Amino acid sequence: MLGIKEIMDIIPHRQPFLLIDRIEELEAGKRAVGKKCVSYNEPFFNGHFPAEPVMPGVLIIEALAQVGTVAMLSVPQNKGKIGYFGGINSAKFRKKVVPGDVLTLEVEIIKQKGPMGIGSAKAYVDGKVAVEAELTFAIG
Repeated sequence: MLGIKEIMDIIPHRQPFLLIDRIEELEAGKRAVGKKCVSYNEPFFNGHFPAEPVMPGVLIIEALAQVGTVAMLSVPQNKGKIGYFGGINSAKFRKKVVPGDVLTLEVEIIKQKGPMGIGSAKAYVDGKVAVEAELTFAIG
């Protein structure tokens, strides 16, 4: 399991844009499972439907991308490099995410060629799919 300090050693994101709290499973270069505890104190809730706070879908996608980047940058030859977002395909938003939810973020790298990789990504709340997408990564 990786905590915040270990995650920050791998990816360059910092608060308020570090959107994962821990990595619970990691197969370097292949797969990672992370967690995000969604708190009412998140800065985006102030302006995103204040009367009915909902985590923006684009930030859930970003959290998934951060988990995928941890998987890709955990390979020794990628240490110290940066993972960039290359694309989003087939994104589906199936359940809203609200304060108090715990997001389970799973990304499996399904294809890799050179510095490019494609990940199958799913975010769950209470075992139900909230978001799923195919993400493209570029290692720089």
